[in-house]
Amino acid sequence: LRSDKVQEGLMDFVSTEMGGKFIEPPPFNLPLSFADAKATIPIIFILSSGADPTMALLSFAEEQGASSKFDQISLGQGQGPIAEKKLAAAGKSGSWLLLQNCHLAVSWMPKLEALVGAFDEGSLHPDFRLWLTAMPSPQFPVAVLQNA
Repeated sequence: LRSDKVQEGLMDFVSTEMGGKFIEPPPFNLPLSFADAKATIPIIFILSSGADPTMALLSFAEEQGASSKFDQISLGQGQGPIAEKKLAAAGKSGSWLLLQNCHLAVSWMPKLEALVGAFDEGSLHPDFRLWLTAMPSPQFPVAVLQNA
């Protein structure tokens, strides 16, 4: 067997024998995920190449009446301190904050882990939501993944 063809062959087999629904990932249900979330639990989008949930999230914020309380920042070099300030402000005001491309801020990930680990229901506005996007990365804090 050629290892580079095994996955493709298995997917073809399952699709033929059982149906395409068994090989297609279910669509992401943003309203259901939001209903399960609370201020102390971030919602993480693990991205694949070419995927960007920003527009869907902006539309959802509008549906929820939160578009005026929605802020975002794309992480990268030097953006950590700005993101930290936005995070503190959003937690107090009950805004939604989207931190995009967390995988690009490797040096800031320990700080993010500490900030999320310190989330306390008593100090956060109940309407606050933290949304994170990241490509799969070994540097992404495991504790944040486990609590999201």
